[in-house]
Order: sequence, then structure tokens, then C-alpha cells
Amino acid sequence: METNVTVHDKEFELLLEEEAIAKRIRLMAIQLNVDYENRNPVFIGVLNGSFLFIAELMKEIDLACETEFVKVASYHGATSTGAVKDAFGMPQNLKDRDIIIVEDIIDSGLTMKYILSKIHEQEPASVAICTLLFKPDALKEEVENLSYIGFEIPNEFVVGYGLDYDGLGRNLNHIYRAI
Repeated sequence: METNVTVHDKEFELLLEEEAIAKRIRLMAIQLNVDYENRNPVFIGVLNGSFLFIAELMKEIDLACETEFVKVASYHGATSTGAVKDAFGMPQNLKDRDIIIVEDIIDSGLTMKYILSKIHEQEPASVAICTLLFKPDALKEEVENLSYIGFEIPNEFVVGYGLDYDGLGRNLNHIYRAI
């Protein structure tokens, strides 16, 4: 297995192997299946980064549920601009529904704060966040409802498994950190 990869002009080393990611996703799904038993939650995947994560997660979900996607832009290159643009594709039928936002990574918290504000406008019954990666040292905004965390990682730049560097690297099976 390749332990280092190059994406654009940066070198990356292996952080999380695909097998560890798959195992953690299965455990998160088990917890979601228990927590939302006899409910009909709406899973909202945040594109583009969450596409691999939500695909694998949904294969393990045994609930009657719906899946939607929203696209929010706030990144340019390797760092967050801090300015969240618009949310495209925000579902309009969330009143009195149980919402689970599926995100690839939460770092600054700015994007999630924006998404939460848009979702709360529709008065859902409940909102939970399910993220594959969480960088607590990068938080600029407190994130409420962060209920399901795959891995807490240091404040390092990562690619792979849906995460990109200027559009490249999303297709890598493992998660790598910049070196």
C-alpha cells in the first residue's frame, strides 16, 4: 500500500486507512440505527466532500429514511475563506422532521453554522450532525448538535476519501495528511 501521495504540489502521508474508516462508519451506523429506530430521518449530505462517506454510511442504515444533498461553498485551496457562499439544493420539506446532516469534516465550524441556520428556519423536530472527521483545534464557531464523530484529528490539512485539495484527491481510498 502506498503510504505517501502527491496531490498538486503537496506531499501527503497516510493518516487513516480505508479499513479503519469502514469499521468506524459501520459503528456510527449501528448507533444511528438504534437512536432513530421507528423514526423516518432525513439524511442531508454536504457536497462535494461527503459523497463517499454518505454512500458508505447509507449502505449500513437499516431505517426508513430519506437522503438529500446540499452544496455549500466556503473553501479555496487548502484553507477556509471564512466566507460561506450559498447553500444550493437545500430541501424545503424539513418542518417537524428528524434531520441528520452528514459532513466529511468539521474544522472552522463556519459552514456548519450556516447550514444549521438554514435548516432551523424550517423548524425541524430535531437536528444531529454526523461527521467523518472533526478538528476541534480549528473551531472558530461552536457547533451545536455534533452527535456522531468518526475521528477527531489534529488541525492538519487532509485529503482523500472525498476530501480534496483544489479539486484533486477526493478519489483516494485512504485519508492522508500534508507533510
